[in-house]
Amino acid sequence: MEKFLLKNIENPASASLEVYLKVGGYESLNKALQMEPADIIAEVKAAGLRGRGGAGFPTGMKWDFASRDVKFPKYLICNADEGEPGTFKDRPILEKNPHLLIEGMVISAHALKSEMGYIYLRGEYPYAKIVLEKAIEEAYATGYLGDNIAGKGVGFHLSVHQGAGAYICGEETALIDSIEGRRGQPRIKPPFPVNVGAWGMPTIVNNVETLANIPLIVSIGAEKYAAIGNPECPGPKLFSVSCCVERPGVYELPMGTTLREIIYDHAGGVRGGRELKAVIPGGISTPVLTPDGIDCPMDFVNLPKRGSMLGSGAVMVFDDTVCLVKVCWRAMRFFEHESCGKCTPCREGTGWM
Repeated sequence: MEKFLLKNIENPASASLEVYLKVGGYESLNKALQMEPADIIAEVKAAGLRGRGGAGFPTGMKWDFASRDVKFPKYLICNADEGEPGTFKDRPILEKNPHLLIEGMVISAHALKSEMGYIYLRGEYPYAKIVLEKAIEEAYATGYLGDNIAGKGVGFHLSVHQGAGAYICGEETALIDSIEGRRGQPRIKPPFPVNVGAWGMPTIVNNVETLANIPLIVSIGAEKYAAIGNPECPGPKLFSVSCCVERPGVYELPMGTTLREIIYDHAGGVRGGRELKAVIPGGISTPVLTPDGIDCPMDFVNLPKRGSMLGSGAVMVFDDTVCLVKVCWRAMRFFEHESCGKCTPCREGTGWM
């Protein structure tokens, strides 16, 4: 499959604006600035893009809800707080293709009529912060950010807000609390952030990978985008593959690629040729699959039928030397440590388990 999200990242200078422009960078933004905001939202809805952060909510529908709210200002937040063990799919975009994310955010902001955005970055990604801030400086210097983007009268400002390592801030309302300078704890919903978010105003929170898909949709159109992968939830998908495989890493593949293909055709198979014991398909908060389940397509439609979830697309592969009881124990220790303490079942129950 042709790479869209990880295009050109093998180039050591891929994070620079100069290199990004050479491979067609910001052409989608120039096209989007000729479109009406409502038309961009309609295109995203028609493309069938679903959120890549884990929940899989239709992105166009979320944008539509926010666009109907008449309150201003509206905020756009990129959730780059990927803190779950085994999840590192967004890191290549943040560190090697930051202008793709910025372009996606500016297009999204135009569609949503937002003039202020934040990238909420995981505290353990210090290098990504350096790369993002340099890319933002380049975008301001060349007119891709600011009060009059590309001379079209559209304004959008963007800054990086780095977290302090709290896993709970990956939840959108806890993330918003953190940006506001308060302790990150999930809020009771409703109201939802699209209506009452940052500082009480409409706020759209999208994942890094979700926003990185926006320039592609604008570039090739909804019809061609919807033809990539599973038509029920189309598009390219990033999978972070780790643990007992020969070639761990981040792989960009069509949505609906089977787990078997990911493990054996791309990640080189189980390390040392050992026997496959189990796979966690979407991060440690998703149910485990046994070897007889690896022919399942990796998407939001088919994995639930097998009793699991796509989650963030963090594939953790375990061979026959791994004790799954110990894996579960380590997962519970993580969740116990990262509990914000607000809700009793999590605060008390995880420790009891």
